[in-house]
Amino acid sequence: MSTPERKFGVVVVGVGRAGSVRIRDLRSPHASSAFLNLIGFVSRRDLGSIDEVPQISLEEALSSQEVEVAFICSESSSHEDYIRQFLNAGKHVLVEYPMTLSWVAAKDLWELAEQKGKVLHEEHVELLMEEFAFLKKEVVGKDLLKGSLLFTAAPLEEERFGFPAFSGISRLTWLVSLFGELSLVSATLEERKEDQYMKMTVCLETENKSPLTWIEEKAPGLKRNRRLSFHFRSGSLENMPNVGINKNIFLKDQNIFVQKLLGQFSEEELAAEKKRILHCLWLAGEIQKHCCSKQ
Repeated sequence: MSTPERKFGVVVVGVGRAGSVRIRDLRSPHASSAFLNLIGFVSRRDLGSIDEVPQISLEEALSSQEVEVAFICSESSSHEDYIRQFLNAGKHVLVEYPMTLSWVAAKDLWELAEQKGKVLHEEHVELLMEEFAFLKKEVVGKDLLKGSLLFTAAPLEEERFGFPAFSGISRLTWLVSLFGELSLVSATLEERKEDQYMKMTVCLETENKSPLTWIEEKAPGLKRNRRLSFHFRSGSLENMPNVGINKNIFLKDQNIFVQKLLGQFSEEELAAEKKRILHCLWLAGEIQKHCCSKQ
């Protein structure tokens, strides 16, 4: 990256896990952080300041001339509203995935960003992981016969994080990034509310009609774990080898965002990314419809 001629003033909205990491990265001496100037954070809790970073109100963040960029790190259900407010106030937006809990809303916000001439960037740190880089290399040029991806974890509140197809959209993003656009064959949701147990089973198909199964299983005490199995004409890939630690993935995402602010991405790259994100959000919505119609 070049030396900054100017810095973009940033506000971080929401200071949970992702927001705290964003604040840490913005204050560290990295190449992309040199282009960003952390002005403050917005939180519904009264925190005063964090590591000498002042808390400011949402109204201040929206009206301040100094603030040019919002990093939205709140729970998923509030993303759409925050993105809309910041774009309307003429700010660039970086938002943690999922951007919204509906494909229609995401399309609408992208149109708003284009109309305002602002960058709207949805974070996908799962594509910056060592595991994904390994898979991408393994899969390239191979003919898929069938595959599956199972993810287990503790439960998430649906009111805050959306239907499982949205809260688990990073798994869907892996499958689409590895195998291209997918179509939905069937989707079911098994729930035992009293045990906080949930299992979503989704059957997808590649453009060559190869079947892919995606399962999200959530229950108290279930460890975060990904199990995958891909069968190709030329052999199989069962489960991930240990490929090393994911270092600074949020910082890598911040680098991508700064490159977009500086106009260093081609129209083609931006269009392909937008197409992939909208396809995943559309699929997530279709999965939700399928599951809800069966209940």
